[in-house]
Amino acid sequence: MKIPLQITFRDMDQSDAVEKAVREKTSKLEQFNEIMSCRVVVRMINKHQHKGTLYQVSIDIKVPGAEMVVSRDRGVDHSHEDVYVAIRDAFDAARRQLQDHHRISHQKVKAHEMPPHGRVTELNSADNYGRIETSDGRSIYFHRNSVLKDEFDQLEVGSEVRFSEVQGEEGPQASTVQRIGKHHIVG
Repeated sequence: MKIPLQITFRDMDQSDAVEKAVREKTSKLEQFNEIMSCRVVVRMINKHQHKGTLYQVSIDIKVPGAEMVVSRDRGVDHSHEDVYVAIRDAFDAARRQLQDHHRISHQKVKAHEMPPHGRVTELNSADNYGRIETSDGRSIYFHRNSVLKDEFDQLEVGSEVRFSEVQGEEGPQASTVQRIGKHHIVG
């Protein structure tokens, strides 16, 4: 990294353990692209005092030719009462963006191709994930953070979706998922 990693804590005390976790996650991202700079903000949110403290992690990454920002305020996500879960989710989203950028910048994705499509076969709202069955019968994992326009809660088993596929640590997964409307013609 050309510019040292910047970690900021907002509305909470600085934590060596949290900083170490952020540094480890950041070092794993550098395998995808030459990261020029990375700023991470870890913030404690006290909006829901009766339900517990929530954490939000924002990441701003600059690579040659692009800047990627991961900042999701999805309301109440009780899994983010654990700062390490919030860090994991934010860095997973950053990794997916870097993978997409890397594929595009190395021309591994043809711009004129239609993204693959399929139908949602499984939704687990409690654990924020689902599965898509492709037209050739494969099963693709996706996470809530992969669904565009915050439409995870609008998905149903049987919903038609388009997605971008990447190879994850445990097999194929969708880095982006977009719901297809009822009147959409798939080419």
